[in-house]
This record gives sequence, structure tokens and C-alpha cells, in this order.
Amino acid sequence: MTNEFNAKDIFEIAIKIEQNGAKFYRDAAKQAKEEPHKQFLLELASMEDDHEKTFINLQKELKDNEIFSTTFDPDDENILYLKALADTRVFFEKEQPDNSFQSILTTAIQAEKDSIVFYLGMKELVPAKLGQSKIDTIIKEEMGHIKLIAGKL
Repeated sequence: MTNEFNAKDIFEIAIKIEQNGAKFYRDAAKQAKEEPHKQFLLELASMEDDHEKTFINLQKELKDNEIFSTTFDPDDENILYLKALADTRVFFEKEQPDNSFQSILTTAIQAEKDSIVFYLGMKELVPAKLGQSKIDTIIKEEMGHIKLIAGKL
């Protein structure tokens, strides 16, 4: 039997990915040699914090039918699986960039792209009745990050 996920599950992961991203940018800011670079990275971390709050609020607004689980999962293994993916695949299972600003931004763009691919894949596992369309909001936020970082690069 295939497990189905709902929008609530995906928002849980989105929140974790945003937390991971904020940590990545704050750690990178500590490595930045120039003050404008450090400030830009801290702004990205702040944006990740804002996205986390946005996703928390969107999750709270989900309707009952968008949080209903059709899979018997008394131990919450689905969400544990997704959290493990978020911790290893996006922002963390990357080759650590050297201290150059360009390398940090290149790594950040790849992490943002990976998160979009992750969400696109997860969107296919969330039936329409369980809030599939809500995942587009997450994807658009990540696309905005790529545009901003690429512009700076």
C-alpha cells in the first residue's frame, strides 16, 4: 500500500527546511569576509525565518479535509520519514562551500533548487483532496529565493 501525504505533512517539512536554511545562512554569514556579504546572508536567514512563520500560519489555516490522513500511521512514521529527508537532502547533505561568497551563493542556489524538486515530488504524493494545491505556495517562495540569490551572484 502506498502512503499518501497531506498538506499538513508537507508544511511540517517546509517549516523544517526553512529552519535548516536559516541556520545555513547564519553559519555562512559567520564565514563571510566582507560586511555587505555578511548582511546579505543574514537577510536571507531572516527571509527563511519569515517563510517559516508564513508556513506555520498557512498550516493553521488548512481545512479538516486537508489534514486528514488516509494512511494508518499510529507512530507518525510518515512525518518522521519526511523530516529525515528534509534534514539530509536540503541544505545539509551538500559539499560544504569554501569561504568565498560566490561558493556560498552557488551552494545556496543548489539547495533552493533541491527543495523545489523535493516539493514537486511531494506534490505528486498529496491528493488534491488533501491540499495538493497548497504546496504551490511553498514552491513559489523557494523560486523567489533563487531569483534573489542568482541576482546577487
